[in-house]
Amino acid sequence: MPPIFPSPKISYPIILEDGTTHPDTVFLSAVIDHPRWQVGDYTYASSESAPSDWARYLAPYLFTFAPERLIIGKFCQIADSVRFITASANHRYDGFSSYPFAIFHRSFEGDSSMPGTGPDTIIGNDVWIGQGARILPGAQIGDGVIVGAGAVVRGTVAPYQVIAGNPAKPVRARFTPDVVAQLLSIRWWDWPIEHIMRHQAAICGADIELLSAAAEEIAVQ
Repeated sequence: MPPIFPSPKISYPIILEDGTTHPDTVFLSAVIDHPRWQVGDYTYASSESAPSDWARYLAPYLFTFAPERLIIGKFCQIADSVRFITASANHRYDGFSSYPFAIFHRSFEGDSSMPGTGPDTIIGNDVWIGQGARILPGAQIGDGVIVGAGAVVRGTVAPYQVIAGNPAKPVRARFTPDVVAQLLSIRWWDWPIEHIMRHQAAICGADIELLSAAAEEIAVQ
């Protein structure tokens, strides 16, 4: 029998040895109720000191009235002190001053000090974001990417890359292009959780033939 995995609707999915829940790790889909967030099942975040408001902690400038969205896929892993700096944090920088006058006089309509609407920030599936990383407005991070601790990420990151630094740059590809193509086709994160648990070894290993065989089982069901 495969192990039983907790429901993505559980806020605190880690049970400690004494039977209590670990308060500093959460499934984000269970604890975030925010109109500009979209987060997939089983994506978790951890903090050395759990915030009372995970949405504000992770994306402090993504207001409920913001035009942009933060979209995060399934099975992502978000370490302590990660921040998503979404587009509403931007200032206008094409003029002589970047000062946001409208924030203080509160007359926003047509105000010359405010930038235009910015892009969504999109994180793929099974992305690991290391401690203290900063994800800048409009970043698009592909499936399976590993973001190094303290990295500052902007622009588009291809799937299954390891990136690090400021600005973040590719360190290496995790797999060959043909394996990456197969992984993007298989999309194991969309399988039922019971099938994922049965084939955890294939998912966490590096045997593409074993994983492809597990995918074929799904296809014939």
